[in-house]
Amino acid sequence: MTVLDDQATPPPAGPPPRLLDLGLRVVGAIVVVLAGVLTGVLELLLATVRVGGQLIGVSAVLAVGANIVLSWFAYEAVGRRWAVALPAVPWFALMAVAAIRTTEGDLLLSGDNWVGLAMIVAGAMTFAVMGFRQILAPPATLGD
Repeated sequence: MTVLDDQATPPPAGPPPRLLDLGLRVVGAIVVVLAGVLTGVLELLLATVRVGGQLIGVSAVLAVGANIVLSWFAYEAVGRRWAVALPAVPWFALMAVAAIRTTEGDLLLSGDNWVGLAMIVAGAMTFAVMGFRQILAPPATLGD
């Protein structure tokens, strides 16, 4: 028996198996969609925050910051340029539902709440800019 026989050969270095990679991308996509819903709900809750009786724009600022992070994470987790739509679609759907009055008369976002309107505009513009940046980005090389 030689010394070489006792040593186990390490697995070849390289990309992870295809099925594991696909599974991680699917899990990343699910996390991104859920995070889009969660940040949308949080922004809706913060749209009515007042300090000294005056509305403050914390929800609009949160919309910009969270949507930038969600768009970046979506691309990194899924690895596709279209992944920016994964958090954007549920976020937009949530904002649309929040602006519709229910049969009981409840309304989450009213037209006289400037923070809610600013939040919708700022969040939509952020997703649009991040999506546009993905479209204009040069193709990734294998060395990156």
